[in-house]
Amino acid sequence: MKKTAILASFAAVLALTACNDTSSTTATTETQGTTTELAAATAEGETYKVVAEESEAKWHGTKVAGEHFGTIDIKDGELNVADNQVTGGKFVIDMASIKNTDITAAEDNGKLVGHLKSDDFFGVETYPTATFEIRNISPIANATAGQPNYNVEGDLTIKEKTNQVSFPATISVDNGVAKAKADVKVDRAQYDVRYGSNSFFDNLGDKAISDEFTVSLDVTASK
Repeated sequence: MKKTAILASFAAVLALTACNDTSSTTATTETQGTTTELAAATAEGETYKVVAEESEAKWHGTKVAGEHFGTIDIKDGELNVADNQVTGGKFVIDMASIKNTDITAAEDNGKLVGHLKSDDFFGVETYPTATFEIRNISPIANATAGQPNYNVEGDLTIKEKTNQVSFPATISVDNGVAKAKADVKVDRAQYDVRYGSNSFFDNLGDKAISDEFTVSLDVTASK
């Protein structure tokens, strides 16, 4: 009996020691994991929310017979900032907010806007939003003041089709406010926007509408 008791006590000590070693290893692993997470969070920086009333997006489309201008709203968005540098971000665009600014006749203006919202173009009832997510930002060497100082690459999604776009941008961060300006060239054919496109139809003549249009962004975001 004594021998059995001694063996049992010895086994218990071994088990307790093993548990303590496991706890120590687990604690170390958890500490390392926490450190890694903190490092990642620090690298990503802070999130600056887009100030919608201080931000705007303008569009410019051309065709053989002329051109049109308008606006579209940035519904939501954010920029990631670390060490006073923008490191990433994402924007949501309200496709139903498309407006035209060059046609003064109300009826003609309404016809154009309605057509742009229809399935011929952006199908806003089915696809109410578009998104742009920044994938990479790299500084432009020796950029002069007031001129683009970063190259931006990201994923633009329209009508649930995603393509990579890249463009130069003027970006600044000061006193908790980030600003970004850029002209983004978009090829609508890549997003299955077919109406009047030579990429999909032949012999359009002077009814052809350019595949490429420009979205000019002026974005303000703050902590």
